[in-house]
Amino acid sequence: MGCMRLSLLVATLFVPALIAQKRGAELPPPDAQRATVLKVADVYVAPDAGSQKVSVVTPGHEVVITEHSGPWVKVFANTDVEEEKADNEPEFSTDAAVLPRAGWIRDKGVVGPATQNGDKLIYGEAASQEAAAGEPHAPKAAAGEAHLLYRRVAEYFPASPLAGESAWRSADIRWQEEKFDARTLPSSKDMDPNLRPQMYTKALQKVVKTGSGKYPALAAFDLLDAKLCGDWQGLPKCPEMESGLYQKYAEQYSDGPKTAEALWDATYRQGVLVTMYTTEENKKKADAAAQRAHALRYYFFDRFTTFFYTTRAVSLVYRVEQGIAIYGSDRD
Repeated sequence: MGCMRLSLLVATLFVPALIAQKRGAELPPPDAQRATVLKVADVYVAPDAGSQKVSVVTPGHEVVITEHSGPWVKVFANTDVEEEKADNEPEFSTDAAVLPRAGWIRDKGVVGPATQNGDKLIYGEAASQEAAAGEPHAPKAAAGEAHLLYRRVAEYFPASPLAGESAWRSADIRWQEEKFDARTLPSSKDMDPNLRPQMYTKALQKVVKTGSGKYPALAAFDLLDAKLCGDWQGLPKCPEMESGLYQKYAEQYSDGPKTAEALWDATYRQGVLVTMYTTEENKKKADAAAQRAHALRYYFFDRFTTFFYTTRAVSLVYRVEQGIAIYGSDRD
């Protein structure tokens, strides 16, 4: 047990130590504490607001506290920036002033693993930043700060009831941001998903492997996006493949919060295939797709009798039965 504690301490202080060696600063003492900030904190060379400002710490970024002096704390700031570089993890930040520097910050809004109700304090600020990110004219850094703050809840308070959700929300925010950026690229229209730039999946994969409750299912649903075609281009290859992906997901996470949505996505694609194969005058494959759509609709009735997606599946299958196009123009 003693070896485990020592290993954790070394892991906690290794990166700040490298930073100190590079900059000629003192090494953090063995009892240095990790923490984050809930507000923007300027880093000064001395515990005096009149001294030189050397960096800034934004909400969610880490500091390692080494000393207290009245209303000030001495820190190694933004140590997580170096950790991300060491792990080949791209930093999720929008502030060029966020740099690893030693210095002093005011002891305001500094929350760490030993802070009473620290999990709730950090989670609350993360939730506020996430809400702000969804508003019109959102602050530029809101999504990034929410991502990092949720991450701190999971790291600092692994036994907290909020830890599982926080790990998921942190990973999901980053994924949604990257997905949005990817859709602005010309490659987003490629049929083959392998031709698009690869997005960062490590955090979501970790939730799938180590998360509990509903969160692995939520993370796995996000990861399906990377396997979908950018544009079907009117060809059945993509909806055929994607329907299979969604059905496989629904089988693996049969009681998950996204199961009904995945089944709807699979059903919709079977309806699309009916239209595509009918256009190709391939009656055999069109009939087979219609049968699969019917089978999925009955599965909805068995599992989700009052669910939102059930009625959508019923309506879609009705359109198939009526010979109404599901894909493209439905005007005769």
